[in-house]
Amino acid sequence: KMAKRKAENRSFLDKWEAEYLFTYVKDKPVCLVCGVNVAVSKEYNIRRHYETKHHDKYKDLDMTQRSQKVEEMKRTTSQSEAAVKASYIVAAEIAKSARPFNEGEFVKKCMMKVCDLVCPEKKQAFSNVSLNRNTVADRTCDLATNLYDQLMEKGKDFVAFSLAVDESCDASDTAQLSVFIRGVDSNLCVTEELLGFKSMHGTTTGKEIFEEVSKCVTEIKLPWDKLVGLTTDGAPAMCGKKSGLVGMVREKMREENCAGELTVYHCIIHQEALCAKALKMEHVMTTVTQVVNFIRAKGLNHRQFKSFLEECGSEYADVPYHTEVRWLSRGKVLNRCFELREEICQFLETKGKDTAELREQKFLCERAFLCDISSHLDALNLQLQGRGRIITDMYAAVRAFKTKLCLWENQMLQGNPCHFPCCQSIKAQISTAVFPCAQFAEKLSVLAAEFSRRFADFDAQKCKFELLSNPFAVDVENAPTNIQMELIELQCNDTLKSKYDAVGAAQFPRFIPDTMPQLRTQAAQMLSMFGSTYLCKQLFSSMKMTKTTHRRPQSLSPDIDELASKKRCQVSGWFRSSVHRLSLSVVRAVAELL
Repeated sequence: KMAKRKAENRSFLDKWEAEYLFTYVKDKPVCLVCGVNVAVSKEYNIRRHYETKHHDKYKDLDMTQRSQKVEEMKRTTSQSEAAVKASYIVAAEIAKSARPFNEGEFVKKCMMKVCDLVCPEKKQAFSNVSLNRNTVADRTCDLATNLYDQLMEKGKDFVAFSLAVDESCDASDTAQLSVFIRGVDSNLCVTEELLGFKSMHGTTTGKEIFEEVSKCVTEIKLPWDKLVGLTTDGAPAMCGKKSGLVGMVREKMREENCAGELTVYHCIIHQEALCAKALKMEHVMTTVTQVVNFIRAKGLNHRQFKSFLEECGSEYADVPYHTEVRWLSRGKVLNRCFELREEICQFLETKGKDTAELREQKFLCERAFLCDISSHLDALNLQLQGRGRIITDMYAAVRAFKTKLCLWENQMLQGNPCHFPCCQSIKAQISTAVFPCAQFAEKLSVLAAEFSRRFADFDAQKCKFELLSNPFAVDVENAPTNIQMELIELQCNDTLKSKYDAVGAAQFPRFIPDTMPQLRTQAAQMLSMFGSTYLCKQLFSSMKMTKTTHRRPQSLSPDIDELASKKRCQVSGWFRSSVHRLSLSVVRAVAELL
C-alpha cells in the first residue's frame, strides 16, 4: 500500500486552479478562498475541500469567470502576504528601537497620511497592514522565536562555543541574568548572540546562577564537551572554585566526561577599570566631584555657572556629572574641569567659596596627571569595547598599553612628560623643580605592576593566542605536541603565508585546509572565546532605559519571509498614541512591499 502511494503521481495540475479555486504555494496546494492548506496534492482531497466548503457559492461561474476570479484572488493573496511582511518589518524596527508596542498604531497613522499625499491609489493596501498593539506584540514574539530557532539550528554545527555571563538589577531591583554565546562552526564562522535573559527573584548564589545557565545550554541542546570558555564579571558568586558558577560548570563537565579544559576569564574591560584604582588618587577625584556637585546640584548655581561661561566666551558650556559606574565618566569630568580650571575658581569665589586647595601647586599637578592617565585608560577601554571582538586583539591592546606604561615611566623619570599634555601645561606654569616627576613615575610603575598581576591569566595563554594571531611566527618547539606537525606544514606553505598576508589574522583561520584538523580546532576554540562581558553590560544599559524581556538581535537576523508565509493578513484599525518621530526607513520598506 505504501509503495502504491509513492508510485502515484501527485503533482499539482494547472487546471485545478480554475476547477477548484486552488493554487500551489511552497509545495503545498492552498485554497484561494479560505487559505487552507491541503496536506497531500491529490485531486480527490482538493475536490472534496472545494465541494464541501465553496461549491454552492461558485457553482454558477463558467470557466472564463472562474479564471478571472482566480487571478483576482491571486492578486489579493499577494497583497495580503505583502501586508503581513510589512507588519513584521515595522514590528522589528519597533523592537530594535525598544519602543512600546502601541507605537505601531502611531506608525500606521503616519503611513496613512503619507499615502494620502504620495500614492492615494494604494490607500487600501496600506490600510491592510495590521499594526495594533496586540499584533505588534505577537509579531515581536514570532521574531524572537525565529531568532532562537536559528540559533538552535546553528548550534548543531558548533565545534566550540564560549559563554559570557553577568548579573545586574533592573529598575525594580529584580536581579537579571544575561547569558551570551559565541559559537564557531566547522567553517570557522563566528555566531555571537544572546542565549538567555533570566529574572532571578530570590537570591543570586552561584548555585542558582549555574541552574539558569545550565537551562540555557540544555534548552538549545548544546553538548557540554564543546564548551571551551567562560567569561564573567569576577564576582564571588561567579568565580568561586567550589560553590561559584565556574566551579559548578567544571563539575558539570566532569560529570559529562568532557575531555577538554574550561578556560575562565575575568572580563578584560572590568579588570582594566579595576587597575586604575591602584593609582590611589581618590582624594583628587573627591575634590573634583565636590566642586562639580556644588555647581550642578542646585538649579540656580548651575544656571549662573552656564551664564558665567557664556560671558567669558568659554569654549565649553557646562561641566558633566561624574558617575562611578560609568567607566568613561571620570576621564570626561577631569578633562573638562582641567580645561575650565580658572573659570571654575573664579565662579566659586563669587559664591564665597575658598579656592586655596584648587590653586595649590600639588593639587594642580596631581589633577593634571590623573587627567592624562585617565585619558589613556579611557582610550584603552574604548579599544576593548564592541561586538565581535577577537580575544587575541584585545590581549594585544593590553600588552601594548603595558609597554606604553614602561615608556612613560622612563620618560617621566627623565622629566619629560611628552605624552601627558595636561602635565606639560602645568609644568610650564610652575617651577620644573616643583613638578613631582619621580612621584608620578612611581605611580606609573605601580599601575604597570597591577596590569601584570590582573592579566596573568591572559599571559598564561600567550602561546595559544599567537597560534591565532600569527601562526607563522610561533616557535614550533613551544607549541602543543598535537599540533606541531601541522604547524610545520603550515609555516612551510608559501601559498598559505601569502593568504595570511592578504586577509589578515582575523580571516585567515577560514583558509586553513581540512588536512590540518588540529589547527582548525585550535583556531575555532580561540575564535569562540569572549574577552569581556561587554555585550552583557550593553544589554543592561538598554534594560535601564526601558525594561524588556524581548531579544535584541546580535549576529542573527529574523527570517521575515518565512514568518510572513505562515500568517494571513488581518485588517485592523488604528488608535490614538503618543507622538514620536517617524522612521523614514520604515515608510520606504513598507512602500517597496506595497
